[in-house]
Amino acid sequence: MSDEIGAGAFTQATGRSLEGGSGQHQQRYRAYQFELISRHCGPSVLEVGAGLGEFASQFTGLRRLVVTDVDPGCVAHMGRRFADRHEVEARQFDLEGTPPETGPQVSTVVAINVLEHIEQDSAALRSLARLVEPGGKVVLWVPGYMQLYGDFDRRVGHVRRYTPATLRAAIVGAGLVPGDIRPVNLLGGAAWWLAVRRGGVGSPRPELLRIYDRVIVPVTRALESRFTPPFGQSVLAVAGVPASS
Repeated sequence: MSDEIGAGAFTQATGRSLEGGSGQHQQRYRAYQFELISRHCGPSVLEVGAGLGEFASQFTGLRRLVVTDVDPGCVAHMGRRFADRHEVEARQFDLEGTPPETGPQVSTVVAINVLEHIEQDSAALRSLARLVEPGGKVVLWVPGYMQLYGDFDRRVGHVRRYTPATLRAAIVGAGLVPGDIRPVNLLGGAAWWLAVRRGGVGSPRPELLRIYDRVIVPVTRALESRFTPPFGQSVLAVAGVPASS
């Protein structure tokens, strides 16, 4: 794949620069994501849209970890970041183009904040499923609820935000088996509505991220360990790859 393909995609999709640091303002949030996602992962994982490898760096003890991104700058960064970990491979991957060879199928594909950028989401899920062993899983984390859609979503290229029902429909449309699908981060959704929909915030602000990570995330983690919220900033979904056709 040519390095020109995907250049600048990370900044366009996240509002962050490659040189903008390691996301130090979101450490608690990333650990919260990992807690919810990793329980569904098998011994070999491929992450699509891994960015700078911040989420993937939390995995330990895997047989194989493939970190991918469409942006060649991200791939180079992750190559350096994981250079001392023999089980990690960094590859360029264009989900909307012709998928490159990524080696043997994995037990789990993880896609965090990826699907909302793609018009034909069921087709994208079918492409991801081909990377997974029969009986494996595709784990998705996507922005939730069009009521929260604002200028930031438009600027970073979000086609949509999902509900559990619309994400389930995309999964079923891809021929996958819907598993656990639920809203997450109720308080984050309320904060997003106030900041983005009412406050007009158009890009991430470090001071707001620090407050959110320090105050809201621990409360959210405690509350949502006891109940599933009816609404949230994001939607988490597990899709099963059929064991046989």
